[in-house]
Amino acid sequence: MEESVADVSLVSDKCAGTTMRVHHLQHVAFEGLGSIETWLKSAGHSIAHTRQFLNDPLPTVDQFDWLIVMGGPMGATDEAQLPWMGPEKALIRQAIDAGKLVLGVCLGAQMIASVLGARVFQNEQREIGWFSIQRSPDAIQLPFGTIFPDRIEVFHWHGDTFDLPAGAVRLASSEATKNQAFAVGDNVLALQFHLEMTPGLASNLIDNCQNELGPSPCVQNPERIMATPDQFRGINRLMESVLQAMSSSHKI
Repeated sequence: MEESVADVSLVSDKCAGTTMRVHHLQHVAFEGLGSIETWLKSAGHSIAHTRQFLNDPLPTVDQFDWLIVMGGPMGATDEAQLPWMGPEKALIRQAIDAGKLVLGVCLGAQMIASVLGARVFQNEQREIGWFSIQRSPDAIQLPFGTIFPDRIEVFHWHGDTFDLPAGAVRLASSEATKNQAFAVGDNVLALQFHLEMTPGLASNLIDNCQNELGPSPCVQNPERIMATPDQFRGINRLMESVLQAMSSSHKI
């Protein structure tokens, strides 16, 4: 049976505290939640999905507590070519306005920036593979910012970037990309990089996006990307800390 917006995978509550209804927006079959899903299930949260590549319906904003918007090879300004993008952006805007938790990763971060009025555009160069991000000085103003170390090597796969939206706080930068992460208040977080990435997801990206792996100073080859499994486990642990901080800030 095909999964729809009404199909919610309920998991047992394995930790103390409030469980939440999480809704996941997935844009392509090969780029899912990764380690985020493992953490959500271990925390006892329910997960529903809209898979845009299968034309699943979007939820209404009252059907979830937490919206997670994942990545994809399309651009955040491709409304003319992708009929689902306009309604998805409207939902993200509604979720932000309603005070829901909103997490965007890669394309998801660009979508958040776009709905908040910031410009999304092609970066000077693609950034694919393992590169360091530096925590921004302003990051310590927010709980999300204190989670990140001063400097850490994380996984990237993007060609676009965005300006910082009005009212947002920059959390991190890299040599190739000034705006790597930002937060708005204590409920909206946008990450250009991939802390959820697993070896399986990285392999999927390599298989499906080979055309993006051309020679460039900030594009690594598949062998380098997959060389050190411990790197994936390290960023997954940081993702867990981010998710815990977000869930702790939520008030139903």
